[in-house]
Amino acid sequence: MTPAVHPEVPATSVAATERLPRVLIVDDQTLIRTGFRLILTARGIEVAGEAADGAEAVAAARELRPDVVLMDIRMPNMDGLEATRRILEQTPDCRVLMLTTFDLDRYVYTALSLGASGFLLKDVTPEHLAAAVRLVDTGDALLAPSITRRLVERYAAQSERTPAVPADLAALTPREREVLTLMGRGLSNTELAVELTLSEATVKSHVARIFAKLTLRDRAQAVVLAYETGLVRPGER
Repeated sequence: MTPAVHPEVPATSVAATERLPRVLIVDDQTLIRTGFRLILTARGIEVAGEAADGAEAVAAARELRPDVVLMDIRMPNMDGLEATRRILEQTPDCRVLMLTTFDLDRYVYTALSLGASGFLLKDVTPEHLAAAVRLVDTGDALLAPSITRRLVERYAAQSERTPAVPADLAALTPREREVLTLMGRGLSNTELAVELTLSEATVKSHVARIFAKLTLRDRAQAVVLAYETGLVRPGER
């Protein structure tokens, strides 16, 4: 079988001096938890604990304070969405990666609006799993811009949830609103630099200020906000 390809996750090696994140694995299937644990520990990433449902995950996150939570969506007792909401309320510095079987699972959009940093397919390769954990631990989002846009466009119009981030964009400068709009349309930093005739360093500075002013966790949440505040509408390019 050809392994699943996840081009949005850079499969890079880890420097010996790099701080590796502590991970909590949450899934109601023992085999998946065991497999992920073996994969991560073999690559030097500490697995702080495991949980079989959302309620266990909330308790474990509160006790263990992991850097990254690998969170299944569909579980008994408490699903991954409610667990994500509670974990991020209690430990806002934690990063949550949703685990799903399908790349357009309808629950993933809700998870992003709650503050999750992205999603992984359960058939992810070992190399990409480890790279994904390291990526979101740095504060990035595990979604290629095109995937983010496709996901949000499909479900934004259907969502009746209140955004988990401020809707008041008055704090942004006109340039920052422009950058946020283009991020919502799926442009990467490199593409933003070309579109706006700016250096990539300048674009990164704009993005960082947008995140700070709107208390956004990462790029995925910025895209969700761009849709939910009407800066971008489904179907726009």
